[in-house]
Amino acid sequence: MTSVLFVCMGNICRSPTAEGVFTQVLERHALQDRVVVDSAGTHGYHVGHPPDTRAMQVARTRGIDLSVQRSRRVTVEDFDRFDYVLAMDEHNLGDLDALRPAAFSGHLGLLMDFAEAPAQRSVPDPYYGGDSGFVRVFDMIEEASEGLVTVIRRQLEAR
Repeated sequence: MTSVLFVCMGNICRSPTAEGVFTQVLERHALQDRVVVDSAGTHGYHVGHPPDTRAMQVARTRGIDLSVQRSRRVTVEDFDRFDYVLAMDEHNLGDLDALRPAAFSGHLGLLMDFAEAPAQRSVPDPYYGGDSGFVRVFDMIEEASEGLVTVIRRQLEAR
């Protein structure tokens, strides 16, 4: 079983969107039973809260229900539980790198590194912008999720 953790700052916009999108992509590729998916935030601002309503609305228009998700803060133990710990941007990647135990042997990096030809390496935080920012984030995450599934499928087939 492969495991993936998506991480942003507050775990109410980008990382819950990534969790929902990636879960849908796994289902399209019939890999949902072979990969565990979760999301977390580097800060505890919104612990226990559902995703931002704008993120849930965009997801809903694409057939994804984020309403059952609740924000949580990333922990050191997550590095024991997940093979991939993927940040949405460089700032959160830096926070994760500082938290990462020396024994972590998984992949710590940016989600957008899995996109075929990303226009940028970071998924921008749409929280303080308008609805269009959430649509853009969704599209970016979907592109990177397809690339990530390709990598994971190869690894699963090689086992």
